[in-house]
Amino acid sequence: MAMIMGRSKYGYRKMEKEDPEEKRHRQAQFLIYKTSQQADQISLRRRPSRLRLRISKLRIKVGRRLKRLRKGMPLSMSKTWRSVFHGGSTGGAATAHLPQPLFS
Repeated sequence: MAMIMGRSKYGYRKMEKEDPEEKRHRQAQFLIYKTSQQADQISLRRRPSRLRLRISKLRIKVGRRLKRLRKGMPLSMSKTWRSVFHGGSTGGAATAHLPQPLFS
């Protein structure tokens, strides 16, 4: 009966203070474990498939063509707009059909 009374309510004992050097050693071991786990995950990743590589190269190719088109468009558009608004072949009749501004 005396042994039962001597224990705490939940049966836990008070832990002694941990040595600071042991604590640092345990933390270092944990960090080593974590970095090795991350390295394993990186090495287990699959290489990208050939299809994905081809698609990404095609995207780059299409993007470059669109960029070239966009750069070349202002020159051709400026000629077109100049002829429309400054009386190209119709003598400025195209501007008569434009809506009037709200606040003038």
